Amino acid sequence: MAANEQKKRILTGIRPTGALHLGHYVGALHNWVDLQNQYECYFLIADYQALGDHFHDIDLIRDSVLQVTLDWLAVGLDPENSSFVVQSYVPEFAELTMLLSFITPLGMLERNPTLKGELDALEVERRTVGFFNYPMSQVADILIPRAHLVPVGDDQSPHVEMTREVARKFNRMFGEVFPEAETLIGKVPRLSGTDGQGKMSKSKGNVIMLGDDEQTVTKKVRGMFTDPNRIRADIPGKVEGNPLFQYHDAFNPDTAQVEDFKTRYREGNIGDVEVKMALAEAINNFLDPIREKRHYYEENMNLVEDALMAGVARTRVIAAETMKMVRDAMRISSYTKNWK
Repeated sequence: MAANEQKKRILTGIRPTGALHLGHYVGALHNWVDLQNQYECYFLIADYQALGDHFHDIDLIRDSVLQVTLDWLAVGLDPENSSFVVQSYVPEFAELTMLLSFITPLGMLERNPTLKGELDALEVERRTVGFFNYPMSQVADILIPRAHLVPVGDDQSPHVEMTREVARKFNRMFGEVFPEAETLIGKVPRLSGTDGQGKMSKSKGNVIMLGDDEQTVTKKVRGMFTDPNRIRADIPGKVEGNPLFQYHDAFNPDTAQVEDFKTRYREGNIGDVEVKMALAEAINNFLDPIREKRHYYEENMNLVEDALMAGVARTRVIAAETMKMVRDAMRISSYTKNWK
């Protein structure tokens, strides 16, 4: 524990709205596995925030908490080396969200580009106060463990900058409590959906799940979008922006084969079927050990629950420390101290 205390802290997480897919792995999980050996990591399952656009389906959120944890364990996140945290199991997250809301100007939320985009995509009746306020919840998520670093994609960096602003304002008003977390943006490759239409999304059905079996993966790969102008194998095709080759670059370790495919594809000397079957094999080889570990934990759900509760217990300790510092700084911790 002494060695761990010297490490910088990281907070990152996900809203639980289903099991995870290859896009999650490439965009986040692969990086998290490496980070857990370098930092003191808190991996958050933000079930309160999932209520923002899934309050009509509580059962989905409940199941997704376990599905996400299964996928984290399957890809190699280690609950003994880092903390898995269910947001609703640590009430200090909600308490800090409320307190920080009182010192945060409304305009700061209204300027958040990520929130604006997500609100525009929601039906009017689902634009709730809770959804509008979820960036404040994200601020509290980062500040409760007093995180130093937050690994995010480019589209999430405004949330970290907002956290820094709120931390600065709190420290200026009440005294130094919070560090100003830095963004940790790596070179994260992006995977388009199997239909070639933007990023992977479960709602669009253009995903390959980490738990998909071999037959399902092969079927999805065979149906993948390719160059729409290439109607025959002898017509030169486009490699750039082609999902087939994005996925080969991400999951096929045989780089010589991939380069050969690209050359022949550009020349019109290879058919889509050959490229797709090689890709299906590469993805299935990649997923085999993940599926095996996931199956093991599905058969031993007590280990999944233990992983969650151990992380929650560790987080409750640091959350209590943080909130004592916050209440003391704001002078709201002992109203009755001098009462007679």
